[in-house]
Amino acid sequence: MTIADPLTAPQTSAEAPGSVVIEEVTKTYGDQYAVNGVSLAIEPGEFISLLGPSGCGKTTTLRMIAGFEQPDSGDIRVSGASVLGVPPFRRNVNTVFQAYALFPHMSVAENVAYGLQQRRTPKAEIRERVAQALDMVQMRRFADRKSTQLSGGQQQRIALARALVNRPAVLLLDEPLGALDRQLREEMQLELKLLQSRLGITFVFVTHDQGEALSMSDRIAIMRDGRIEQIGDADTVYARPASAYVAAFVGQQNFFRGPVVEGGAAVRSPHGLVRGASPALANAANGQAAVRPEFVRIQSGSAPASDVNSVAGTVIGVAHLGETMQYLVRIGEDQSIISRRPTPEAPDLVTGSAVVCSWSPEHVLLYPGDQDAAGYVAPPTD
Repeated sequence: MTIADPLTAPQTSAEAPGSVVIEEVTKTYGDQYAVNGVSLAIEPGEFISLLGPSGCGKTTTLRMIAGFEQPDSGDIRVSGASVLGVPPFRRNVNTVFQAYALFPHMSVAENVAYGLQQRRTPKAEIRERVAQALDMVQMRRFADRKSTQLSGGQQQRIALARALVNRPAVLLLDEPLGALDRQLREEMQLELKLLQSRLGITFVFVTHDQGEALSMSDRIAIMRDGRIEQIGDADTVYARPASAYVAAFVGQQNFFRGPVVEGGAAVRSPHGLVRGASPALANAANGQAAVRPEFVRIQSGSAPASDVNSVAGTVIGVAHLGETMQYLVRIGEDQSIISRRPTPEAPDLVTGSAVVCSWSPEHVLLYPGDQDAAGYVAPPTD
């Protein structure tokens, strides 16, 4: 088996039960590419997230694995067997959607049992498997309630149980936490990961929320314009983003742009020299340097001690984020940067404070100036 894109090469060559291989898959709607030559190998028992903004192709990719859409070209294999042309109900996969689509007139147990009944599973086996599925999601005590009597988080658990009761080799999840409030969503992220670890089922999770992807995934495939921009574990895509786009999309960045100097090791921005730890831009005339807010030190002052990796500015916003304090600092007419410091170490600064921000070369990411960091939203300047 050959995977055309080395970025998405499989970790092993075996296509064991629970594996998913997507090979050069393309899907168009009219003259627009929804998915454009995507290759991806998913290991059995892996929790992988397809991450990206609306319209990047992640949901279309999931729907093609599920069988709700068919690719125009390429191949999709589940547990080693091609599923091209195979209807959804004959694939050993199940899908959980953002809209849980529970039957309001049925009890929780009846909702979970529905798929088994459609398959004419013996009644005794249905009772046993429904009880097991409800135990998995800690909802057995609600078996006799109607779905309309449940909270959003409880309904999400029932949708999971209904998908798991069929014992799929692969579980597909399309933004399943999108309808929940923030606190419940964070609780369910932990529960989902624990459940997946316990069951050992392959999870393919679609989300536009980078926090969800970073907190739960074994690997993350970041998609853009129907292609995979980068794939790796959370540490890799966060600390070593492969492009300016990934750097901007995953977490936040402070970008500085300008001519490349010092043999490719620095960018001369309008606000001073931003130097990295290596000559990563040796072949570029213009570049962009990125520094994450947590690496930006901040202190009171009106002038930097150096014009390298240091700028002066004025605090225009202070936000308490719990474990961290965030400072929005205007450094020029057209640019602001963000600094985040652990709350116990955060300086006592207020709006209007004159400050100096600085950072170390090892925390500078350098990218060619012609790379598009679309998705980056600059901090407000007023």
